[in-house]
Amino acid sequence: MAFTKETKTTIISDYKLHDGDTGSSEVQIALLTNRLNYLNDHFKSHNKDQHSRQGLLKIVSRRRKLLDHLKKEDVNRYQEIISRLNIRR
Repeated sequence: MAFTKETKTTIISDYKLHDGDTGSSEVQIALLTNRLNYLNDHFKSHNKDQHSRQGLLKIVSRRRKLLDHLKKEDVNRYQEIISRLNIRR
């Protein structure tokens, strides 16, 4: 699934904590996970695309930092987002 405006708004509406929330850790993690899933599918057919692979590693690092921050703040929210997105940890 491509990363379009419609998918972004549906992800934000699914993971927001309150009205007007677009930048909480949960929303950012969900958006990054969607991008990662898209890039993983991209690499199945374009396995020699090294430039996109570098971007994938940057996105993984950013998501890991957000997950670590959320775990330090609130473990319950961390466990919930991990289970909702099926992220291994």
